Amino acid sequence: MPVATPLWGVLSFKLADEKTAHSAVATPATSWFAFCVARFFARKTGSMADGETIESYVPARLDRMPWSSWHWLIVVSLGATWILDGLEVTLAGAVGGILTRHETLGLTDTQVGATATSYLAGAVLGALLFGYGTDRFGRKKLFFITVAVYLIGTALSAFSWNFWSYAFFRAITGAGIGGEYAAINSAIDELIPARVRGRVDLIINGSYWIGAAMGAAGTLVLLDPRYIPIWLGWRCAFGIGATLGLIVIFFRRWIPESPRWLMIHGRNREAEEIVADVERKIMGRNAAGITDPGYSDIWPTRIRTRSHTQWREIWDTIVHEHRQRSFLGLVLMSTQAFFYNAIFFTYALVLMRFYNVREENVGSYLLPFALGNVLGPLLLGHLFDTIGRKKMITATYGLAGILLALTGWLFHAGVLTAQTQTVAWTIIFFIASAAASSAYLTVSEIFPLEIRAVAIAIFYAIGTLMGGVGAPILFGWIIGTGSVATLFMGYLVAAALMIFGAITEAWIGVPAERRSLEHVAALLSSKGL
Repeated sequence: MPVATPLWGVLSFKLADEKTAHSAVATPATSWFAFCVARFFARKTGSMADGETIESYVPARLDRMPWSSWHWLIVVSLGATWILDGLEVTLAGAVGGILTRHETLGLTDTQVGATATSYLAGAVLGALLFGYGTDRFGRKKLFFITVAVYLIGTALSAFSWNFWSYAFFRAITGAGIGGEYAAINSAIDELIPARVRGRVDLIINGSYWIGAAMGAAGTLVLLDPRYIPIWLGWRCAFGIGATLGLIVIFFRRWIPESPRWLMIHGRNREAEEIVADVERKIMGRNAAGITDPGYSDIWPTRIRTRSHTQWREIWDTIVHEHRQRSFLGLVLMSTQAFFYNAIFFTYALVLMRFYNVREENVGSYLLPFALGNVLGPLLLGHLFDTIGRKKMITATYGLAGILLALTGWLFHAGVLTAQTQTVAWTIIFFIASAAASSAYLTVSEIFPLEIRAVAIAIFYAIGTLMGGVGAPILFGWIIGTGSVATLFMGYLVAAALMIFGAITEAWIGVPAERRSLEHVAALLSSKGL
């Protein structure tokens, strides 16, 4: 049976060797740090040997639990990731203009854009790195690491002294957020009962816009020189994210490791204990029949335990075995990212260039836009669990594309005002927000548990690069030309992409509603059993 000492033994040997050669360098602090690292990533004692075949009721028991305050704790403590992302994007956009002033960092417009790219690059790299770590070392370890990275990055951003320091700290912040997407999406899906997984995922993803609203409201005070000096206000703005990060860490202390992940990694006894403890908290005495090993109405999951998944198996699963699902995930993630970023990141430019809205008044048009984005998943989310994934994803993608094309035609015809344009966008993104959230839901459901986090990371990274980089650049250039006809064509391209996403979902979409994750995507550990 494996024990928790091999990695620590290696580090202890290395430290001892270094003490012999450099006794003045190796200090108690380095020994303590090495010990903490070793213990953090060490496998627990009592783990089963790799390759041992077991039967577990953990997935079935998690899916049959009634909704409770324990599930709300998961939603609040893990779902805060999207609020933090919305907050960070809004804060960075709000302080961008302030940072060009000489009493702040004195950045150029190009450098402000480069810092946004740094955040984006950090998010992509963080998603890939921490996504693999989430599948290898566990959901709980990584969702503490990722929020800590975010916390450090956003706090350090407040102490930037020039362009390079600010860009570097924004990249660290982005790495934390990107890692959060992989770690949190996988953990939430594995802890939430199957019958409500769709609506919960959509509502959590839609909470991005709550963070955006919080950031906008905070900057109204912190960036107003009547209340706080300009040189200080922008630094205080980043304190909002740091404060929220500390609150999130506090709540996450009570979130257990994913029992599904523990089951796969040979720690089924620990997984069963966690589930039994939650059942007792939720149902009290009524949990006695459920925790009894002799179940009569649920089926066990049969697996062969493993310590990790090889890169070759990850590649084969994504590229070969599930290539159709990979294509689906790629289409849904990239099309919604292009659609969203094309509109959102040029929102203010369109209002100012084509409707002559003053810069200081643009913020007032953001509230209904954000409200539509929040209400969409909140009001439509349950339909993804009742009507079904394929029908609802197809409908929301297709309808969002059609509405954008129609709005683009009205814009080209010159019949819209700033107010009616905002109403049209609010209606469009009421639908599109549910569609975009369903893309994240899809990629987190349709791949096996063993590679769930890294699959989320891969498609998040691709979608972010394609939509986050390409769309703002293209539409920024189009708006810069001042051509209404060219912008109309750009809207038609974004609309066509969403309609293509709808067609793809209707063709190869996966009906995952109210189904256990293990039934949606068979475990790699169950092959041949």
